[in-house]
Amino acid sequence: MEHEFQLFPEQASSYAAKLDWLYYSLVGVAVFFTFLICVLILTFAIKYRRGSRASRGNPSNGNLKLEFTWALIPFVIMMISFGWGTRLFMEINRPPADAIDMYVVAKQWMWKCQNQNGKGEINELHVPVETPIRVTLISEDVIHSFFVPAFRVKQDVLPGRYTSIWFRPTKPGTYHLFCAEYCGTSHAAMRGTIVVMERHEYAAWLEREGTTPASVQGRLLFERFKCGDCHGGDASDDGPMLSGLFHRTETMRDGERLEPDLGYVRQSILEPQARVVAGYQPVMPAFQLSEEQIFQLVAYLETLSAQPLKSNTLPEELSR
Repeated sequence: MEHEFQLFPEQASSYAAKLDWLYYSLVGVAVFFTFLICVLILTFAIKYRRGSRASRGNPSNGNLKLEFTWALIPFVIMMISFGWGTRLFMEINRPPADAIDMYVVAKQWMWKCQNQNGKGEINELHVPVETPIRVTLISEDVIHSFFVPAFRVKQDVLPGRYTSIWFRPTKPGTYHLFCAEYCGTSHAAMRGTIVVMERHEYAAWLEREGTTPASVQGRLLFERFKCGDCHGGDASDDGPMLSGLFHRTETMRDGERLEPDLGYVRQSILEPQARVVAGYQPVMPAFQLSEEQIFQLVAYLETLSAQPLKSNTLPEELSR
């Protein structure tokens, strides 16, 4: 993490350079046409100044070729920019299947981070280098924004709704994390760091911390709240089974069909009457769990799936 002034942050993620080149190209096109227009204005202002001998007769009534040219050139430039930007947008919004999941809860004025191994951190997130990381975000109070300049990532963090973003860090080091959305009187103090470590160092750090995996913490919550009484391994009359939840489509009582995800699980815990699976009665009580506890429960539910989500596991070399 550099402390001296930098015009642009260093490039420390797999798509940082790609975004920078798009930015430079847009600025370059804007500067070129601004310069061209200024030169033309100055040229004609001098040529047709008062008292000059420049001919002012026989004005042109139109030039189809010229009009077509100056319409086509901007169109081509804009379509190139659009295609380039769209391709980057799709890349940034489609995390790889082998991405490691990290969870971040924002609140005034701090970042609460947790990885799948159950390690919780405040205003700090440790990640391995050259490994895709998917960060799932939610806020406990107001709108925040997760912004890491060196990675060129910025994502709004919303209360009551999950958002996510992914990145692949390419350089070990410590990088600034900011809140980029005004969130109250101490908004400027809502800062953190992303610590990128070599893979073997990250694996050693996880082992050294000796934390309880999130899935184990989730199982303890599952047992504590007696979820298995209604959602056991086999189908029951009280509630649908949770085994394989994230690999099937559910039909609701109102006919809606959906693929269960993190948001659906959260809503089912906090507002169980909002969406009820067809064939079951709306008898489940609401549970006021914290966002961290919901993440832990989801981690446990994923272990019940017939085919665990690959994006929630550490690469083999990190798990050794």
